[in-house]
Amino acid sequence: MKNMWVDLLNSSRVEALAAHASRIVIIVVAAWAASFLLKKILRRFKERLVEKGALAHDPTGDTLKRADTLTRLVRQAVLIGIWVMAALVILKEVGIEIGPILAGAGVLGLAVGFGAQNLVRDIISGFFFILEDQVRVGDVAVVNGTGGLVEQINLRTIVLRDLEGTVHVFPHGTVNTLSNRTKSWAAYVFDLGVSYRDDVDTVMAIIARVGEEMRQDENYGPLMLDAPEIFGVDRFDDSAVVIKGRIRTKPLQQWQVGREFLRRIKYAFDASGIEIPFPHRTVYFGEPPRPR
Repeated sequence: MKNMWVDLLNSSRVEALAAHASRIVIIVVAAWAASFLLKKILRRFKERLVEKGALAHDPTGDTLKRADTLTRLVRQAVLIGIWVMAALVILKEVGIEIGPILAGAGVLGLAVGFGAQNLVRDIISGFFFILEDQVRVGDVAVVNGTGGLVEQINLRTIVLRDLEGTVHVFPHGTVNTLSNRTKSWAAYVFDLGVSYRDDVDTVMAIIARVGEEMRQDENYGPLMLDAPEIFGVDRFDDSAVVIKGRIRTKPLQQWQVGREFLRRIKYAFDASGIEIPFPHRTVYFGEPPRPR
């Protein structure tokens, strides 16, 4: 009789352990399935944003950058929530009471909230950066006076890499000034100095001709949004008349277009005899004394 009761207890314990194990497996599978479904939904959401941007004739890659940034942040936040909830349910399943854990987490969260005000400020500021579409991954931005390519926008920080390859990390809450140099469109602003003896109308006609030739170029034409805008004579310097203008381009293309524009301007000025003045100095030694 005793052996029969022992067998029954052992069998019931094995069944209970098997039931707990199966439920834990189901929880893990459900969390994995939720993560997979989330990634699929975000991928579809990203595709819809890109399609909408294409219909609105947005510049190439502009909508894609915003979609990448949004989906990355949403994926990070929701995945953390899914697996934290799964961990709590598994703890309850193995017999650990999660009520005190939740209560302790609440008290700890309150204490951490007072001590981590900067962390909360960084997260909230980063949320509004994304919500208001101020900056996206792939933009060239100037943050607190430091410029570079935006490589990452995390929940707490924005990461820039400058031209020398140096990585700059700014917590969102410390960003006092942010200038996005490649949002929707960009522009290359030029100041061309010519000598006072040259006819400015002729010079501006040459500039317009060079800009139109670039518009017809198969490599540079697609990068330009319109012909160069020539504002006219901007100022009189010590040795030059300065003509100001700009070229509107697609994002991130203003420097490439600007360098080619200056190269062609140099050749065009040389061919037309237009002088690009440079500072020079005449040294006077005086005349030799005349003989009496």
